[in-house]
Amino acid sequence: MAPKVLISDELSDAAVQIFRDRGIDVDFQPKLGKDKEKLLEIIGNYDGLAIRSATKVTEKVLEAATNLKVVGRAGIGVDNVDKEAASKKGVIVMNTPFGNMITTAEHAIAMMFAVARQIPEASASTHAGKWEKSKFMGVELTGKTLGVIGAGNIGGIVCDRARGLHMKVIAYDPYLSDEKASKMHVEKVELDELLRRADFITLHVPLTDATRNILSRENLEKTKPGVRIINCARGGLVDEQALADLLKSGHVAGAAFDVFAEEPATENPLFGLPNVVCTPHLGASTTEAQENVALQVAEQMSDYLLTGAVTNALNMPSVTAEEAKVMGPWVKLAGHLGSFIGQMTDEPIKAINILYDGVVAEMNLAALNSAVVAGIMKRANPDVNMVSAPVIAKERGIKISTTNQDKSGAFDGYIKVTVVTEKRERSIAGTVFSDGKPRFIQIKGINIDAEVGAHMLYTTNEDVPGIIGALGMTMGKAGVNIANFTLGRAAAGGEAIAILYVDEAVNEAVCKALKDTGLFQQVKPLEFDVN
Repeated sequence: MAPKVLISDELSDAAVQIFRDRGIDVDFQPKLGKDKEKLLEIIGNYDGLAIRSATKVTEKVLEAATNLKVVGRAGIGVDNVDKEAASKKGVIVMNTPFGNMITTAEHAIAMMFAVARQIPEASASTHAGKWEKSKFMGVELTGKTLGVIGAGNIGGIVCDRARGLHMKVIAYDPYLSDEKASKMHVEKVELDELLRRADFITLHVPLTDATRNILSRENLEKTKPGVRIINCARGGLVDEQALADLLKSGHVAGAAFDVFAEEPATENPLFGLPNVVCTPHLGASTTEAQENVALQVAEQMSDYLLTGAVTNALNMPSVTAEEAKVMGPWVKLAGHLGSFIGQMTDEPIKAINILYDGVVAEMNLAALNSAVVAGIMKRANPDVNMVSAPVIAKERGIKISTTNQDKSGAFDGYIKVTVVTEKRERSIAGTVFSDGKPRFIQIKGINIDAEVGAHMLYTTNEDVPGIIGALGMTMGKAGVNIANFTLGRAAAGGEAIAILYVDEAVNEAVCKALKDTGLFQQVKPLEFDVN
């Protein structure tokens, strides 16, 4: 059955057609996002939800969305999506951060020109029949120092455009390497130095705990007298009241804001002040940008629903279509390894340590980590998936660590998972053979070669004669057919294990019969999702 996608906000006809061309059953209801009750009523029918900003994806909506796998936001901001609730429900949240980069960067440059030359006020004055040429004395951008806070995708474009205007560009960004700064031809500085030197300051960072009020009253007071502030990024990055006070005092010469702490902004401390340019969150509002993000979200959602490729997800590691093909068997293996340990572990887990060896060490480890953790968590919560598992693990205080190493053994690559509890450590390793089938290759440090089946039985015992006979006789009497049988031991006469792949689930009566032989320390039926 084809995946079903609901589009509940305005999206271009071309975006809708992309879904249809890819074989997606699409329901285009562009006004539905404003009808909360109707959305709640029908959302359970869909695998995907494509939105802009009108639709509010609340916890209540997500609870009703029993089949939902992905929410795609045509645009960068996802304030209208409860990302935490989505993650707990295992719903991927995607945005399109690159479709409006040029548009937003150009708006910042336009706002910088506007505030440098007081264009909006001069235009209003002239429209009013006045000719106040001497009133609107501006400043040139050439030769001025632009301080860019956040030199990522959009900030990088602003840096490039500003250099074209012959401005001196300095940038503050904790994630900007010296090498990247050199390639961008910008000077990397600390925030205090940027505040002290910049003639213009423009912000291009997301709103996080680290960036909230990054231009606080204290930091604004550190700025160069006559500075002009531009914010086309996110509301809440600047203390708006403090900025208004400094504009009134003359310390700040002008400001240009496209975003505000509270939106829609019908009143604000900056409104009505001279040489303050305000626009109603127009950064992404060009015909080209709106079309680009619509097409991108349609492609991204289709890729995920049809191939498993994950792009621009905010709560899930990205996996390209090519990666999804190569990694598919390894993701299954990672899930099986986690599932084995999850089914074997009864006590609370303190830590999960994952070792990647050889070819698998070069893959997308974040996605593989998620698969391992999801496998472990499924016993306690069958609805868990690769999106929700890391969130649940974090909530439970489980520490997850990874190690990757070059090929070190007989296999081209393998994954080893070790779980630490208060009482013990338990480990299992596996690989993927050339046939694409996952195999268990080591349990408790004992080498084996076991194909993974839907129904399996795991036993531990001392290495003594009669084990194979006891297993075979007991299974035969119960009418359970053995598809594959693997034995392993640490040393002659020492600890040994057996793992059987059987055609049907092993019931409690069979387990009791095996235990009653007195040969086995542990008898554990296991179930794996091999589809």
